[in-house]
Amino acid sequence: MHSHEQVVPDAAAMWRKSSYSGGSSGDCVEVNDSCPTRVPVRDSKNPRGPVVVFGASAWTAFVGSLKAHPCNPA
Repeated sequence: MHSHEQVVPDAAAMWRKSSYSGGSSGDCVEVNDSCPTRVPVRDSKNPRGPVVVFGASAWTAFVGSLKAHPCNPA
């Protein structure tokens, strides 16, 4: 696995909170889908913290897998 440091714009309008993020649990994920070739993902509680960047096709496969096999936490 290769690690590359990337600069991700921090404009609030570019980040959106996942519709599956918990209300009171504090589990909040935000995605930035302003670029068609990559999808940065971050913890909304730590917006200045690390960001995981997925390739667009990897993100599409990941989301598709979640929709096909939803997790029901106990």
